[in-house]
Order: sequence, then C-alpha cells, then structure tokens
Amino acid sequence: MPDAAPGSDTTILALHGISKSYGHLAVLRQVTLAIDKGEVVCIIGPSGAGKSTLLRCVNHLDSVDSGTISFEGRPVYRYPLAGRMVTDPDRRIEEVRARIGMVFQSFNLFPHLTALGNIVEAPIHVLRERPDAALARGRDLLAKVGLREKENAYPHQLSGGQQQRVAIARALAMNPKLMLFDEATSALDPELVGEVLRVMRQLAAEGMTMLVVTHEMDFARDVADRVVFMADGIIVEEGPPGAIFSAPANPRTRQFLQNVLDRSGRLQANG
Repeated sequence: MPDAAPGSDTTILALHGISKSYGHLAVLRQVTLAIDKGEVVCIIGPSGAGKSTLLRCVNHLDSVDSGTISFEGRPVYRYPLAGRMVTDPDRRIEEVRARIGMVFQSFNLFPHLTALGNIVEAPIHVLRERPDAALARGRDLLAKVGLREKENAYPHQLSGGQQQRVAIARALAMNPKLMLFDEATSALDPELVGEVLRVMRQLAAEGMTMLVVTHEMDFARDVADRVVFMADGIIVEEGPPGAIFSAPANPRTRQFLQNVLDRSGRLQANG
C-alpha cells in the first residue's frame, strides 16, 4: 500500500459523503472513501450492502443524490462550484469514464464481434487509435490474459471464464488509470473462477489501481492492500486484510466473516 495517507496527492479516487436512493430505499448513506494510486482495495459485505451501486456511481452509470466524487484530483460529474451545483458536460464525463475501466458480473461482450473485435472497438471509435495499432495492442492484451489463440472466436464459442478474460482485456485496451471489478467471478462455474483471479492477481502485481467488489475472500485477504466491509449502505469497517480477517473490530464484521467460513475453515463468501 502506498505510504501516503488516502486523500494526499497520491489519491486517484476520492468519494466524500456519497448517498444514493432508489425511491424510498437508501442504498448508499454518506460513504466516504479514498483510493491511492497503485492500491488494491477490496469491498466485501452481504448482498444489498450497496457495494455494486458504489462502483456504478464511480463510473457514472448511476448518478449520486449527494456527495462528491473526485478523480485524479478534480471533482467530476456533479459537484459544488462557487456556491452552486454544476454538472460536467457530456464530453468531460466521457473523458473521465474512458480512464476508468469496469468489469461486470456479466461479460457484456458484443455477440456479433470476435474476441479481438470486442477489444479494439472502443480504442478505434472512442480513442481514435489507428486500426493497425489497436489490433496489435489487442493481440498483446489477449496474450496477457492467456487467450492469444482465441482472437477470432465469438463470445458464444468461449467459456464464461474466457469471456470474462476478454472483458478484462477490453477494459485494459482503454489504458485506464483505475480498474473497477464488480463481482467479476460470481457468474462463473467454480472451476473457471481461478483463471480470472489469476489475471486479476497479475494486474495487482503490476501496480494497477483496483477497486474490487468481491465474494472471493481468499483473493481479498491475499491481494488487497486494504479491505472495506460494507453493510446497509455504509462503510462499517476498513483496514489491512490481516486486521480485518484476523481481528475485526466491529461486531457486524465479525458476524459476516463467521457466516462465510466454510466447513474446511477457509474464508469464502456465500453471496
């Protein structure tokens, strides 16, 4: 984990007082969190805790009701300025979102495009990269996720794990400064989970800044610099993995971790 404290000049993402409701249901309540460059932060917690909604707000797939989001030292999307609320123009929002990669539970690949076609679509049409350069980088990224030989395969010809690795390569093709993972392995058969986690571990080892919502407790314990436990739309507790998993301070955290202990004693989430 970087030496500087969250909120310093090493901070890439800062959330302050983020709240979000759907009708009368408060999903996020005054969430404040900062992520430093190169840091891997894993968010754990029960279903309905607001974990996925938080990631969607970071990438502006959902808009916040109140609070501010800052990315690379600047407030983004919607924020107070000179005593009034301002909203970034669409072009600025798209520029920010292009620097934040996101991998979803479902793979969301374009079914009519090959693996390579899915990867180069955005670099060519959004970043305006030359097709030959985008194709060369796309092949490099396929090799990185162990799928070089699958460049001409369509999504329906790939396993779930392979599709998710293509989705990761597609996100990386935009050269993101921050990667968001929203339960990236939850839709996979158990035997396919490992191949996706290996890619995520590699990215972490290479210094990619990552905010990961996960039910893979072993991954969180082994890879994260910091673990955040959420419940009922708030951050209940956060800290180094050793502290959270070995000696959680909050009773709610202790109860959650006790509930996810499987019969062998290994930590593993149940949803």
